[in-house]
Formats: sequence, C-alpha cells, structure tokens
Amino acid sequence: MIISQTPVRMSFFGGGTDFPEFFNEYSGAVISTTFNKYCHVIVRPLPPKLFEYKTKLMYAQIEEVASVDDIKHPAIRNAMKWLGLERIFLNYDADIPAKTGLGTSSAFSVGMLNAFYTMQGINKTKREIADDAIYLERTLCNEDGGIQDQIAASYGGFNRIDFTSEGYTVTPINITPERKQLLNDNLMVFFTGLSRYSFQVQKATKSMLSKRTQELLEILRMVDDAEKILVDPQCSLDDFGLMLNETWMLKRSISTEISNSMIDDIYAKALGAGALGGKLLGAGGGGCLLFYVPKEKQTAVRSALSDLYEVDFEFENEGTKIICNY
Repeated sequence: MIISQTPVRMSFFGGGTDFPEFFNEYSGAVISTTFNKYCHVIVRPLPPKLFEYKTKLMYAQIEEVASVDDIKHPAIRNAMKWLGLERIFLNYDADIPAKTGLGTSSAFSVGMLNAFYTMQGINKTKREIADDAIYLERTLCNEDGGIQDQIAASYGGFNRIDFTSEGYTVTPINITPERKQLLNDNLMVFFTGLSRYSFQVQKATKSMLSKRTQELLEILRMVDDAEKILVDPQCSLDDFGLMLNETWMLKRSISTEISNSMIDDIYAKALGAGALGGKLLGAGGGGCLLFYVPKEKQTAVRSALSDLYEVDFEFENEGTKIICNY
C-alpha cells in the first residue's frame, strides 16, 4: 500500500501570468506558499480474479470498473492509460474539499502520480512530478489554466516561481523564519461557501488574456515589489497586505467570472473591520478569500465574517511526499 501526502497552496501575487498564452510572450511570475492542509492518495494493486471489477476508485464518487476506459474521473483515467496501469484500488481523501480555490485538483494530480510512480518502483524528482502533472491536466485532460498549482504542490514551501517560454524556475523566498511566522500570523482565510470548477473560470480568463495585457503586466510587476517587502526586514509587512488589495483589484478586472456581488460584499466587510487587503484564492468565482489582518484587528474581522468558515493553517515546506510504502 502506498500513501502520498500533498499540500494545497495559497498564491499571493502573479496569478494569471502563469498561463502559457501569456508567459510565452511576456514572461510571468508568482509568489505562493503551501500550507498544512493535505490531499492523501492511497493506492494498492488488486489481485486478479478475486473481485468482479478490475479497478476500484473512491473519491467523491465510487467507481468499480472492468476497464480503464470506463473510468469517469478524467485525471485518473488518463493517468492510468498513460502509465499503463490497471487492477488498482485508489482512495482519495483531503483536509479541504474540492473547488475551494486552494489548488486541490492539482494537489490530487501530483499526489496520485507520486503514488503511482512509487507503486511502479519509479523514482521521480519533484520537478518531474510537477511536469507530469502539468502534462496530465493541460494536455491529456485538455483543461485550461495556468501551471503554478502543480509546481507548488510538488515542490512545497514559500517560493517565487518564474515562467518563460523556455520553462520555469522555483526560487525559495529568502525570508527569515521569524518574519515568515509573523506573515503567517497576520493572514486569515475564509471559505465563501461558493464552490466552482476552476477550469470553467480559467477558460473565461484565458479568453481575456490578450485584451488585458496591461493589467497582467502590472500584476507581474507587483511580484518584484512584493518580494522586496518580504525579504527586507526594514519594510513593514503591512505593505504586503496593502499590495494584496491592489493586485486583487487588478485581477478581478480581467474577467467578469472572477468575482461577483457576494464575494465583493464579503471583501468589503473584511476591509471595513480592519483587514488591510486580500484576494480571492484560485481562479475566481468562489472558493476561499485570503486577508491580511493585523493581530489587533482579527477579532473584529472574525466577527464580521462569523457566518463563514475560517481555515486555520501553518505554512509548510515539504511538498508532495510518500508517507507510507509497504
């Protein structure tokens, strides 16, 4: 039995510039971190002739199929066909539900591939797993979107990821542990209650990229400014929070699918209670809202958003890993 553990992520700056349609021409960059909410994928081989089915899958649904071609879940079906797998049991469990804007679908793809490779006795680097997850989602499953989530889930940690037509680089942000913990303590995440499939929002965003080049270039420029704030101990982290508000205003202008009146109302309540800035995590349209809130204002923000679920979290550094192999 193989069990993989893969973290979800929150992206601070640069979202939208990780679309190949953009960075192949202009370059792109994001700042993001993974945190201690995980997707777990359990896989083991099934012996022949013992069960009526050849493959059993347990996720939001239960599938028992005689052929890989009959699998409904596109990522599982395409991964198994690509890797030549059959006769397996797969169970998926997560600390965070899908469609919350935290990159769970890519974390699942990364964790599933990590588990599959381990079951096959294949050693893959984190970069290779990230590349394969991107290929699985963007090529085999033909889903629109950027490529930051797969990289973040595979590598883990607090990173700057740069994209060009020649590839990508992952560079850990050079922030002191004390400053990093202070940032962690000043961030709050709330689930809006709105769920959506990110690839549907990403499709709308993709169609607007060529019309919103200037906004995206400004979003890209802010990555440098945000990194300077993080690494310079003379800078106030409050400026990081204020910049989150700036990048959110730019991001929501790219497509009408990114925000809505309910999200705008929640955002206004949080700022009115003392948040300095924030943004919707993920593609948009729902999921989780991230806010930067000084400690002395957090009780007020928590009260203003008392009807929403607050996600407690701590940054993590490990990325995808195998936690059981026997």
